[in-house]
Amino acid sequence: MTVPTMDYKATLNLPKTAFAMKANLPQTEPQMLAWWDGIGIYKRLREVSADRPLWILHDGPPYANAPIHMGHVLNKVLKDVVVKSRTMLGFNAVYVPGFDCHGLPIEHEVDKQLGLDQPGIDVRRAMDPVEKIRRCRAHAQKFVDIQRDEFRRLGVFGDWDNPYTTMAPAYEGVIVREFGRLVGRDLVYKGLKPVHWCMYCKTALAQAEVEYEEQRTPSVYVKFPLLTPPAGLPGDGRTSLVIWTTTPWTLPANLAIAVHPDESYVAVATGDEVLIVAAKLAEEVVKVGRLAGARSLATFIGRELEGLEYRHAWLDRTGKVAAADFVAMDTGSGLVHIAPGHGEEDYDLGKRLGLKIYNPVDDDGRFVGDVERFAGLTVWEANPRIVEFLRERGALVAEMPLTHTYPHCWRCKNPTLFRATEQWFVGLDQQGLRARTLEAIRRDVRWIPTWGEERIYNMVAHRPDWTISRQRVWGVPIVAFYCVGCEALLLEQVVAEHVAQLFGEGRGIEEWYLRSEAELLPPGTRCHRCGGAAFRKGTDTLDVWFDSGCSHAAVLETRPELRWPAELYLEGSDQHRGWFHSSLLEAVATRGAPPYKAVLTCGFVVDGEGRKMSKSVGNGVSPEELLPKYGAEVLRLWVAAEDYTEDIRLSSEILDRLADAYRRLRNTARFLLGNLGDFDPVRHRQPYGRLDEVDRWIFDRLARLIDRVQRAYEEYQFHTVFHAIHNFCAVDLSAQYLDIIKDRLYTSAADDPRRRAAQTACHDILSALLRLLAPILSFTAEEAWRHLPGGRVESVHLERFPEVPLEWLDDTLAREWTRLLEVRREIAKALETARARGLIGSGLAAAVTVTQAPEDLPELLARKRELLPTLLIVSQVSLEPVGAPAVVQYESQEIPGLVIGVDHARGAKCARCWMWSERVGADAEHPTLCERCVAVLRGR
Repeated sequence: MTVPTMDYKATLNLPKTAFAMKANLPQTEPQMLAWWDGIGIYKRLREVSADRPLWILHDGPPYANAPIHMGHVLNKVLKDVVVKSRTMLGFNAVYVPGFDCHGLPIEHEVDKQLGLDQPGIDVRRAMDPVEKIRRCRAHAQKFVDIQRDEFRRLGVFGDWDNPYTTMAPAYEGVIVREFGRLVGRDLVYKGLKPVHWCMYCKTALAQAEVEYEEQRTPSVYVKFPLLTPPAGLPGDGRTSLVIWTTTPWTLPANLAIAVHPDESYVAVATGDEVLIVAAKLAEEVVKVGRLAGARSLATFIGRELEGLEYRHAWLDRTGKVAAADFVAMDTGSGLVHIAPGHGEEDYDLGKRLGLKIYNPVDDDGRFVGDVERFAGLTVWEANPRIVEFLRERGALVAEMPLTHTYPHCWRCKNPTLFRATEQWFVGLDQQGLRARTLEAIRRDVRWIPTWGEERIYNMVAHRPDWTISRQRVWGVPIVAFYCVGCEALLLEQVVAEHVAQLFGEGRGIEEWYLRSEAELLPPGTRCHRCGGAAFRKGTDTLDVWFDSGCSHAAVLETRPELRWPAELYLEGSDQHRGWFHSSLLEAVATRGAPPYKAVLTCGFVVDGEGRKMSKSVGNGVSPEELLPKYGAEVLRLWVAAEDYTEDIRLSSEILDRLADAYRRLRNTARFLLGNLGDFDPVRHRQPYGRLDEVDRWIFDRLARLIDRVQRAYEEYQFHTVFHAIHNFCAVDLSAQYLDIIKDRLYTSAADDPRRRAAQTACHDILSALLRLLAPILSFTAEEAWRHLPGGRVESVHLERFPEVPLEWLDDTLAREWTRLLEVRREIAKALETARARGLIGSGLAAAVTVTQAPEDLPELLARKRELLPTLLIVSQVSLEPVGAPAVVQYESQEIPGLVIGVDHARGAKCARCWMWSERVGADAEHPTLCERCVAVLRGR
């Protein structure tokens, strides 16, 4: 007789959830953004956090002149993870985003639009400055709006309705006020000094605006005849000093030659002339100059040459030899040609010697009219001609092309010139500013990573005075006036304060051009030298790094929801010479302390091979290209998954791998939600004492995860957060706990306390995971949170990180389960062997025998005997051999002394739970079920 079969699937508690398997992030994320806007998520965060300790990450303003790139994604998502995690750690983490708006790139773009970027046009005077400022404001505002929308698309929370911009009139007023404070502290001066100059952008550049790129230039060894050679050496111009330079165009400005006072120099005879070079470099000079028959005539110590007079290589000009410790002996000739108008060390030496700070190159990079033979040529046009002229005159010893790093303009990417111009400076060695700043770096700031401290310390220690002036229109004017009668400079804090008030209460920098000098100056202002009352205003503007460096004053000190100093500044490592640097100098100068308590540095985005991304190389990729494929969530995961203190690689392969990791996390959440469909935490929650041992074990693991993740958030170790959670989901949950409890969840009676215990664990695990993931996977955590059963706040982002009940931590249980899971892994290998031999298919078809075990295991396994079939997901387990040897014998290599036997399980397979039992068929009503499933169905 055939036994009728019944479909028992309907009697199982199979997962059910509306939480979609496929994320469809590009479509669902905008919907989530709209929902966040609808509930006013940032305002709600401020409301729930109002009574918490204030914690401020001050935003370094991105430059508002283009859509965002992947570097912006890295930067803003990092900040968002910091702010969200600090909120969930229990702080009131206010975040006010900002935008940097003044400066050359925007003005240059406007000039291009107006056709003003042509040779011979002085763009500062080519049009009404107020109209140019209007156009620059409009251009900047356009990209403020674009970037704001792009940052919001990434799920970044902040006060986007009220960001700060450096072009706001109130902010511009603060910039002037801060300049006045520096003036009042006697830190500002105007001087003729060599600075980086871009002949294409026609402006001075700060050190932070200079990038170093490789460039191939001629290096030349040049003879300068001695008028007064050392005793014993021939005169009549036959004895020459040999200098070496990589900038032949600076030779017309030569006014001295430097030697090292303590190094040896040698007079080398070649033909009918004598050449003086450093002894350490003489062999190399002879080699590159192909000086046949060269021999040494005499040696000198550098200081013995000091004061000797020489004649310029071709100009009707003489100079003298000077001693200088900066002369190096690693390359060249050991003699340095000194042009005080073209080099920082040259300038310092020239000042000491009382030389003229001579610069024969104009703003366009062309030689002025009094430079013989080369007047009107740009320095780059003149370079090869000067070399050829030296060769014709017999003054050239050798020429060699040299590839070396050379300063380039950060905006136009062209090489810069070092040329003396009148500029405004902040004197770092006045009022002990440099020393006070260096002390603050060591004493007052935490640098993350720690190498940031040495980096910025050395930059401040060795940098020149801060060049704060620019020759543009789209910037904050330097509030300086000149007496019409006697040209005396009027530079006073009270004047700056008056102008600051006019800017802040009016239209901002436009007031400088709309008002006359009399309207800009305080009533009754007179020249301190001649008593005159007529003045003209200066034309220079402030460096944009000064603008952003004042943000601590313009934002932290003026907005009531913020405070000074900030807990954290976070930017790329280039900002050690940029915003970190200018903010630090400005704050120490005016307030005696840094504007931040900690500084966190991230690396740069590079391609999959570690190369810098750029359009020219063809390896660049924009967020606009990636969002339609991956959504913002995978990009956020990319930011968090890597150690951002190093350069972060980006490629399709990397993003695809992270998309897979995202799917694993999502599927874990979906499995947990699917098994909570009939669970009400209020009615069904089980107390800790009624949980199964495996439930208590997973709570121990969860407790340790929560502690590790929270500590990682506190230390900004976001890659640790991701890897810890991912590993917990992949190993502790998917491969172990969830695998073990599936049978209990699916086959038990719906209200079985043991099933409810497993659901209690699933609920608390998911609740904790969503909160731990929320700062990183902000969209997905929110989506899953909506499906979590029970009463909860409307957004996961309004929650705090989970607290760990003390009872969850059980060191004894953790030790025992570490050992049990080691055994489980070895038994899994034995089952795989049995499967490979065709003995079993599923593990449930197996009967496992622990044939032999090392001395610590028998007692542990005996205590856990009832748990073992569930733990191992097999039908039968025996701790001692019975009868004939097992069909499959497996000896562990990982646990010496452990031998596992595998046989096919006894009895028949239950049609409902698939366990094998010798009692299947014992019940007439359900002849295909095991005794356990029969009991469940009879209890329905």
